Amino acid sequence: MAGYVGVVVDPWLQSQFTQVELRSLKAKYNSVKREYGHVTVRDLPPVMAKVKSIKDVITKDEISSALEESYPDTGQEIDFEQFLRECLNVQAKAAGKLGGTKNSSSFLKASTTTLLHTINESEKSSYVGHINAYLRNDPYLKTYLPIDPASNEIFNLVKDGVLLCKLINVAVPGTIDERAINTKRVLNPWERNENHTLCLNSAKAIGCTVVNIGTQDLAEGTPHLVLGLISQVVKIQLLADLNLKKMPQLVELVDDGKDIEELLNLPPEKMLLKWMNFHLQKAGYKKPVTNFSSDLKDGEAYAHLLNVLAPEHCSLDSLDVKDPTERAKLVLDQAEKMDCKRYLNPSDIVEGSANLNLAFVAQVFHQRNGLSTDSNKKITFAEMIPEEVQASREERAFRMWINSLGISTFVNCVFEDVRNGWVLLEVLDKISPGSVNWKHTSKPPIKMPFRKVENCNQVVRLGKQLKLSLVNVAGHDIVQGNKKLILAYLWQLMRFNIMQLLKSLRFHSQGKEMTDTDILNWANRKVKSSGRTSGIDSFKDKSISSGIFFLELLSSVEPRVVNWNLVTKGGNADEKRLNATYIISVARKLGCSVFLLPEDIMEVNPKMILVFTASIMCWSLQQASEESEISEISTDDSSSLKAPSDGDDASSVATDSVSNLLLDDAASDTSQVENISSIGEDDMASVAPTKG
Repeated sequence: MAGYVGVVVDPWLQSQFTQVELRSLKAKYNSVKREYGHVTVRDLPPVMAKVKSIKDVITKDEISSALEESYPDTGQEIDFEQFLRECLNVQAKAAGKLGGTKNSSSFLKASTTTLLHTINESEKSSYVGHINAYLRNDPYLKTYLPIDPASNEIFNLVKDGVLLCKLINVAVPGTIDERAINTKRVLNPWERNENHTLCLNSAKAIGCTVVNIGTQDLAEGTPHLVLGLISQVVKIQLLADLNLKKMPQLVELVDDGKDIEELLNLPPEKMLLKWMNFHLQKAGYKKPVTNFSSDLKDGEAYAHLLNVLAPEHCSLDSLDVKDPTERAKLVLDQAEKMDCKRYLNPSDIVEGSANLNLAFVAQVFHQRNGLSTDSNKKITFAEMIPEEVQASREERAFRMWINSLGISTFVNCVFEDVRNGWVLLEVLDKISPGSVNWKHTSKPPIKMPFRKVENCNQVVRLGKQLKLSLVNVAGHDIVQGNKKLILAYLWQLMRFNIMQLLKSLRFHSQGKEMTDTDILNWANRKVKSSGRTSGIDSFKDKSISSGIFFLELLSSVEPRVVNWNLVTKGGNADEKRLNATYIISVARKLGCSVFLLPEDIMEVNPKMILVFTASIMCWSLQQASEESEISEISTDDSSSLKAPSDGDDASSVATDSVSNLLLDDAASDTSQVENISSIGEDDMASVAPTKG
């Protein structure tokens, strides 16, 4: 595997961009330079127009005008660092045009801007306290914990990748097979990079948005990126049980069957708000809480909530205090009696810290939710939830895949969130750039039903242009939430993406379409080329359930990635599960963003087996592409690169290039790799769904 190659520029510029962004911009700059022999001012607008923070905000003409302010002579040659400075200038103009940066109330969708790298000290202290509480007894980490919340030690401790991997497993137990984590006290660069790659791919698998975060950023402990990732993982942990399936008592929040159906698809954050308003209404509090920021600044809602949940500990005396900060202090003093003070201090309430307020309310919910435990009501509700295990697996896979693409909309529930057509249009624009006619679309919120149908009609029309099988399918089927159709459509969309990517990476394909047989033959040849004897006849081959074939395949593309001392024979169910969980973590450690579950390997789900094999094939083929690109970059500007050395960050290049890049260029090889590596677990065949 190729060593890690970093782009080195002026220190100030280095601080303004992540390595993912720098390598992406460097590749674009060199592409222009190779085409014309040099890069001039007039060459820059088409490149800058693809930058996410600029796209759809400033036109190419406006970019040209901005550049002419600094460079009246548009024929003047521009070096790479000048190019980076102008990118920052144009980004600033774009931000100004939008009226400044807007803070989202949700840190699950928080973007990692390169213009402002501020660190919220209160949030840092709260998350460090969370880590100390949940990981202080970990056999490996107990030597380093507790961390001083007032220090920056957390950013040093994450540099080997172990803490972040462990934190992900606390949030969603079993996500990472801890046997795959490199936990030696002294790790070489390749082992550290493996941990970071495993961390990022696992974070994506549990629903984190890791746009513009690369392995090198974690290795350097870049504060704003590390804190942003930790905040997402903590939120996922705190909101994990806020759904009807895990906590049927939440049915008390609604009255009839229709409301229950809506509640079933409610995002966790909105579920928490609904729960809070349910109790506030019982307490006689008249103002509805619609967010975790401004609506909570005066502390009144907290006073009523704690009083109705724990009247023996919490009174309404704080409402008599006029000073908001003093009132907030009294509220938290009462909350401490419920062991709920960990995430918040008075200034966080007064200043409206959305992240920490959400964490605090979630903790109150876990400590005392105040809901009924009426068994009859729970049993009645349990009978209403259909047993759709496979559909649930598929929904999960598609949700994670879509969120990993870097589209602007975050998907909480596929079946609900795609019904207005907008998310599907965003996905189509990612995997088939330029295909969507945005002038004929309606952006959410969409009040008029026919506008949703128009969006979905274009979704169906574009699907047919991509030669997806959509017999008797119309836009209103998606609007009505036809689950079978939605799953079938998304599967075909992903499969199209897989085959196009593999075709583009397989240079000797000579333009021929990729087939399932090509992928099967590649996997068998790869295993045999490493001296192994196992093979499979098809993606339904029952021998796959032992896990041995996949372990040999992974070992053949990177011999160092599999520790054979941890592998079982796969002779019984327990051994198969051990191998399957290890396989998934090893693949993520290698650089494959996979969303299949151990059950898919153990049960030999042919659709998911094909997808997983294609993901490994994609990663393997990408290595040749990366090595070629690295060579070209080195030739173009060797002074801007760190020379690779033996044992350096082995898969960083591949991993970072399949992250969602600063450039919104889904047609590039690296962006397509993200699409295929993030594949889900749906129907493999070309499906022709019917209405209903």
